[in-house]
Amino acid sequence: MAVNSTAGRKPATPSDNAGTEAAARVADVLLLFTGGPRYLGVSTISRELDLSKAVVYRILQSLVSREVLATDPGVAGYRLGPAAVALGASALRRFDARVAATPVLRRLREETGETTTLSGLVGDERVYLDQFESPREIKMTVELGRRFPLHAGSSGKVILASLPEDRREAVLHRELPALTEHTITTAERLREALAEVARDGVAVSLGERQPGAGSVAAPLFGPDGDVHGSISICGPQYRFTPEAVGRYRDLVREAAAEIRQSWAWLQEPGGR
Repeated sequence: MAVNSTAGRKPATPSDNAGTEAAARVADVLLLFTGGPRYLGVSTISRELDLSKAVVYRILQSLVSREVLATDPGVAGYRLGPAAVALGASALRRFDARVAATPVLRRLREETGETTTLSGLVGDERVYLDQFESPREIKMTVELGRRFPLHAGSSGKVILASLPEDRREAVLHRELPALTEHTITTAERLREALAEVARDGVAVSLGERQPGAGSVAAPLFGPDGDVHGSISICGPQYRFTPEAVGRYRDLVREAAAEIRQSWAWLQEPGGR
């Protein structure tokens, strides 16, 4: 017998829909601050989201009043405020993948002498969630919390290669901007590269996302079997010789498998 899941619910009213739309606008405004410059102004946000300046201004003032956004004297624009920082820190503390990855990535840094990173999949982009910096004087560091496209760099490509075909193709049908002269910008070439990444389980980048940077990454699968992010070893490109890359391939692949196992244990009853 079919069960009517809507039984007993009140039908949506115009005020309900308006409230949902308003909440979506606020969320869209906040998400802009994760992928752009530190400061954003009313005009930029209005243009990016196709909203009137009056609407954007009201949203910004509401967020400032709650310290989710803030302004600085002498600077035009808004930035993330202390409440947003607190929310982000709280989310990271509760993210099981980060808990599972921390000891593994620290050890991987000691084994390689290079910076190790954790990236998370956010929509059809990725963000760096954590890094463990190389102890060397010349090293690579990453910007935590900033969104990056999936088609450029090893951390993004290895996620893209692991996505279901429909999601992967949706990304490939969009514009693929060149971040450096080595970025793959055509869907056909990228498909070939991703097929090789999927077979190998590891992606390598030599200056694809950032000039002079080398990296080797492996996908991070969750206990549900879906890809949720990636881990990488990264550093100056000149140190990523064929011999080093060959060694890092095995290390990063083994580290990702260890993190996945620890992540699954954390989600079991009594695992924490």
